[in-house]
Amino acid sequence: MQNFLTIDKASAEVSLDARHPGFYQNPNPAYAALIDIGPAFYWREQKQWYFTRYDAVNALLRDRRFGRQITHIMSREEAGLGPADPKLADFDRAESKSLLELEPPEHTRLRTLVNRAFVSRHIEKLRPEIAALAHSLIDGFQPKGEVELLNAFAEIVPVTVIARMIGVPDDMCRQLLDWSHDYVRMYQFGRTAEDEARANQASREFADYVLKLAAEKRANPQDDLLSLMVQPARDGQYLTEEELVSTTIVLLNAGHEATVHQIGNAVNIILGSGLDPKSLTSDEATTERLVEECFRISAPVHIFERWALEDVEVFGHSFKKGDKVGLILAAANLDPAKFPDPLAFKPQRDEGQNLSFGAGIHFCIGAPLARLEMNTVLPILFDRLPGLRLAETPEVKDVYHFHGLETLKLSW
Repeated sequence: MQNFLTIDKASAEVSLDARHPGFYQNPNPAYAALIDIGPAFYWREQKQWYFTRYDAVNALLRDRRFGRQITHIMSREEAGLGPADPKLADFDRAESKSLLELEPPEHTRLRTLVNRAFVSRHIEKLRPEIAALAHSLIDGFQPKGEVELLNAFAEIVPVTVIARMIGVPDDMCRQLLDWSHDYVRMYQFGRTAEDEARANQASREFADYVLKLAAEKRANPQDDLLSLMVQPARDGQYLTEEELVSTTIVLLNAGHEATVHQIGNAVNIILGSGLDPKSLTSDEATTERLVEECFRISAPVHIFERWALEDVEVFGHSFKKGDKVGLILAAANLDPAKFPDPLAFKPQRDEGQNLSFGAGIHFCIGAPLARLEMNTVLPILFDRLPGLRLAETPEVKDVYHFHGLETLKLSW
């Protein structure tokens, strides 16, 4: 295809440089080529199989023979993981009870506890607060005629909303962003020793803050999620310190990091399409279809991985217990068997559910909140800033854990 991607279709083996600008700036054409190979390909650089087609990714996300965790049934040595790195002890501790990494029954217990706060009927009540926050931020930059949207708007809305839900004061939001940015460095391909050191330090500081705040909530409970989590469950059991830290961190990170990028991705796509933004957000139904199309064609999270929990054969490929496979959600969203003309941005497309939030027991718990934030802020942006346009061509982040922009400079 290009010098960053070579495909041997007969063996389904692929060489792909994920750090090449030709790929990460616009990965969709490469995904289309990978889908054409078959349901899966072997990625030489990553040394494992990755699934791309919609039916395969959707099925494997739901297949209980695959899981996010492996050390509950195999030792690290048996899984080929090697010993834990002591330099990452704080990060590993923060991840040890993460909802993203656990399997039942631990996952079921923790998810049931927090799920009450994220069901759609509760989330919908946040719409006026999200709208008021969006208007307040726009009031601050509207007279200037220009803005860097990520820093001035896209970061602030989701982190403020999730922080308030959990019970973190507004004045800690900037610190939460800094910790989160350093923490998620661990998920990128080709991470460096500096990335790991910063992630570990952020994990330690983040955990210390969560435990300090939790102690305050025990002494003086409020109407927030952290106050709920420090109370005993119905069976009288408390969350352990590790569970409390891991759950709070994953909710804060997952509750804003992806939405930040998705706001930027969506605005960039809409303004670059040449279509009238006001007409695309003229009513709730129209806006909802627009938001889903933005999630489909430019998902903020591209890959989730799964371990084979037993010997298994799926879609013509055999895996042994302890093998790891990749599921490329962003590629599945471009499968022409599900979404005709998949590389085209069609704001009123209505061909079924995209996989940007995953599926199965690990379906994104924050999906109702992310959708509400997108459906609320996009109409406000385009209504308050008529004539909104890209001030310069935005640069895409040179990372692969989150697909998003470095900056998004706009004018009107």
